[in-house]
Amino acid sequence: MLALAAYLKGSNAMRIARIGNTGQEKPAVVQGDHYILVDSLISDWSRQSLEDGALAKVKAADLSALPRVAKGSTRIGSPINRPTKVICVGLNYLGHIKETNADTPAEPVIFMKAPDSVVGPNDDIVIPPNSLATDYEVELAIVIGKRALYLESPEQSKNHILGYTISQDVSERHWQIERSGQWVKGKSFPTFNPIGPEIVTGDEINPHNLRLWCSVNDVMKQDSNTDDLLFGIDHIVWYISQFMELFPGDVINTGTPFGVGLGFKPPVYLAAGDLVKTGIEGIGEITSHCIAYKG
Repeated sequence: MLALAAYLKGSNAMRIARIGNTGQEKPAVVQGDHYILVDSLISDWSRQSLEDGALAKVKAADLSALPRVAKGSTRIGSPINRPTKVICVGLNYLGHIKETNADTPAEPVIFMKAPDSVVGPNDDIVIPPNSLATDYEVELAIVIGKRALYLESPEQSKNHILGYTISQDVSERHWQIERSGQWVKGKSFPTFNPIGPEIVTGDEINPHNLRLWCSVNDVMKQDSNTDDLLFGIDHIVWYISQFMELFPGDVINTGTPFGVGLGFKPPVYLAAGDLVKTGIEGIGEITSHCIAYKG
C-alpha cells in the first residue's frame, strides 16, 4: 500500500470510482482488484469536491491504512456524483455518419442530455412505456476536471480534462428523430446514461486511439476505434468552451461509432430482457440489463 501512495504522488495517472448502494456511494481509488475508500479524505467525487482540490488531496495522502473493498463485492455507482451537465456530440464518427446517410457536419453537433439520466455502469436500462425504438450507443466520455471557458486553442483542452470513462448513451429514436424538436427528448429518459466503471485520469491511455465496442445478447454490434472521430477530443472541449462554461465533473459524450440499432435495415432496437455490454480499451466494460418500465 505504501507503494501505491508513492505511485500516486509521482504519477499523473489515477483511476477513481464510487461504490455502494444507490444514494450511499463512497469515493474510491482503484488499485488492481480492489477499491481503496477515500471518504475520510474527501466528501465525494463531485463538482464541489473537485473544485476544492479533491484529486490533489488524494494524490498527496498516504492511503496505506484506508479500507479496501474487493472488486465484484459491491455495486459500482457513477464515478461522478450528480454531474451538473451532460453534453453530447452527435454525428462524430465517420462510419456512423455514413450508416445514417447524414451530411458530414462542418462543426460539432452539440446537444444536451438530462443529468438525471446518469446511473451506475451496471445499473438496469429501463425501457420507457410503449417504446419500440430504444437504441444503444457506446461512447467515450470526457470528464472535466478544471473550469474551462473561452479556451484560446484546442491545445489548452488537456489541462481541463480530469479523465475518461465509458458512457452508454441510450437513445429513444422515435422521440429523438420522428417527433419535432431537439434531440434531448430522446436522450433524457431515466437510466439512459450508464457511466463507469471508473474514470482513468492522466496519461494512462491515449483517448485518440482506443478500441470501443458494444454487444447485445453477446452479439457484437459496434466495434470501432476513436481514431474514426470526426472532431477529436481536444477540439471538442475547446469548441464547447466557446459558448458554455465547463465545470469539474461535467460529462461530454463524444459520439458513437457505426453499428447502432438505427443503422440496420430494418432497425434492430433494444427490448426488455436484452443484455447490453459496453467496453472501451484501457477503461473496462460495463453491463446493463434492459427491463420494462413499471409504474
